[in-house]
Amino acid sequence: MATIFSTCYLFLPMILSLFPTTLCATVVEDLKNLHQPPGFNSTILSNCLKNPSLRYCSSSPIMDFDEIFKFTIVASHLCNESKNPNCVESFPKVDLRNRPNIAPLYLSFDFFWKYCPFSIMSIDLSNNSMKGGFPTDVFFCTQIHSLDLSINAFSGDIPIQSFSSFTNLTFLNLSYNYFSESKLSDSQFFKRFNSSSFLHSGALLDQKRFTVKAVVLLVFFPILVIFMVICLVWFFFQRPDFLPSKLQRGRRFTPAILKAATDGFSNKYLVGMSDVVHIYKGILRDGTEVKIEMYWDDIPRDSYRRFVEECKVLPKLHHKNLVRVLGWCKSRKFRAIITEWTREENVEMWLSGSGSTWKHRVKVLMGVVECMRYMQKEWPEIDYELDTSSILLSDKMEPLISRFKVGDHNSNQRKIHRFGIFLLEMILNKKVEGGDAGFIRNMRNLNHGDLQQMIDERMEVTETNFEQVKQALSLGLTCIDESNSEKPSLGMILNTVARAYKTSLVLPSANHRTFKGHMPVKTN
Repeated sequence: MATIFSTCYLFLPMILSLFPTTLCATVVEDLKNLHQPPGFNSTILSNCLKNPSLRYCSSSPIMDFDEIFKFTIVASHLCNESKNPNCVESFPKVDLRNRPNIAPLYLSFDFFWKYCPFSIMSIDLSNNSMKGGFPTDVFFCTQIHSLDLSINAFSGDIPIQSFSSFTNLTFLNLSYNYFSESKLSDSQFFKRFNSSSFLHSGALLDQKRFTVKAVVLLVFFPILVIFMVICLVWFFFQRPDFLPSKLQRGRRFTPAILKAATDGFSNKYLVGMSDVVHIYKGILRDGTEVKIEMYWDDIPRDSYRRFVEECKVLPKLHHKNLVRVLGWCKSRKFRAIITEWTREENVEMWLSGSGSTWKHRVKVLMGVVECMRYMQKEWPEIDYELDTSSILLSDKMEPLISRFKVGDHNSNQRKIHRFGIFLLEMILNKKVEGGDAGFIRNMRNLNHGDLQQMIDERMEVTETNFEQVKQALSLGLTCIDESNSEKPSLGMILNTVARAYKTSLVLPSANHRTFKGHMPVKTN
């Protein structure tokens, strides 16, 4: 016999001699074990001379005889698997429907599809649950009339342009797959088929799915957007520190910001506490270290209103000798003031410690007077405390006034009076029972010798700075002299302290002999 299939092959005796009639061996075993019979190559070449239109005859650049031999093996098996009536004479169809175990295997033999027999008119690979992209190898079988790939799990794009090679295709079924929506209506080729060829394939727009998408787009999507906007607004309301600085709400902090700055008000950030106030060291989102004073007392509405007004004003104060108030916070449980982080040491603790030289004490006095001058010019309506326990010291030993009161304005005379007490405490370093009144009364009753004995010897008063100490002591006594209606002005005090400060910077420090002479000071 001269042919395998009447339309294209001329070496049937050679191939049939390799297989039993029942073809019991699997195609994989045959591909592995069978070898080309004698004269196979010459037979192929002879076939191509007689019928050059055979697909394997056009292979280039060199004919692959091994691949052609494997093609004949797969063709023989597949013809039988597809239940063709007479595989010796004809191979009209590839029918692997409902064969999920072997259909992917035959689809993977690209060398078979490359030399697809011209006799095949129908390809049916339906109901096999095959996955992956469109099986493009079937496009080698350009002569087919029918193609069924339905009830699988193919996905991705349909190669619309490649279908133009199927000039004889009259039946197409791509239903029940997961292809991407394609513009099939734009292709002239697909107009020959109706929508039944694409049911639930994903390729055509499903009206129900379109309705669902439209509902989602027109109803649920706006609701989702509104919900997200509300969530963002709520988040930025709770954490305005995530907003750009220009959009942040002034100096008002939220409980969420303070909670984040203190790791949930952790005890490791707690630096002091009492029944009313808890003091935390916090770290803001930008890395700034802050001091958080949280008050847990329940104050009347009027007092709370004054607290809010103070908190709105105090962040506006800017001076190197003021503790900077960064902002405030309120909630149902507490109110808080947030200031820059400073050392906990105040002037009183500093004086009672190892002591300090006159030079350092004059530096503190200079900072306090400069700050008083700033407050008098810029914020006369704000009062502040001037005593050794309320004035803190920075890391650079700069004095920091830390307690303020808005709307409780005291006269300049009163502030000068309190500065006089502060100045004398800096020099004498003696606490007197009875407060300011007791201190003043005691100063009046002291004679010259007693007053000299109260000077803090740790200042190392020497012959070189004796005159400065004497002038400062006289200035302090003048400031607290209530019998004198004309107290020294703040400008005069600033000049006096400034001269002492400049002199302390240039005086030699070699002479440390303590002066024990009498000091001509005036008492009342």
